[in-house]
Amino acid sequence: MSGQYLAYDYPLLSVFWSMLWFFLWIMWFILLFRVVVDIFRDDDMSGWAKTGWLLFCICLPFLGVLVYVIARGRGMGRREVAQAREQQRQFDSYIRETAKSGGGTSSADELAKLSEIRARGDISDEEFRRAKEMVLSGHGSSQSTGAATSTSGH
Repeated sequence: MSGQYLAYDYPLLSVFWSMLWFFLWIMWFILLFRVVVDIFRDDDMSGWAKTGWLLFCICLPFLGVLVYVIARGRGMGRREVAQAREQQRQFDSYIRETAKSGGGTSSADELAKLSEIRARGDISDEEFRRAKEMVLSGHGSSQSTGAATSTSGH
């Protein structure tokens, strides 16, 4: 029974130190990956410089990351903020373009709405035919024709 360890055989301070080392180990890998990503993100650095820094960080990881953070750490934050701003700008541009082009409904959607309105009996066959001609010619939409026909006699 001497080879088996129970929970009370592991002192509380040892649990604390084990957790501390585990979290430091996780933080180390996060820092290592951020440095590697920053090496590739930097457009001002040449390909040879990127290769040198990457080899330095892979071959001597602790020293390489420490030297990189000391030498280029201030720029890491600036590059990250610049990338976040560029992504936000691209996202805003995409939203504006999508809102401009996707704001209207297609002719098929408008014809389907007109057909539903006619099936409910809200417009006559003649009003449906005129609204359909307007939709197909591109001169109006079902909302404006529906509003115009509903005030015309129904």
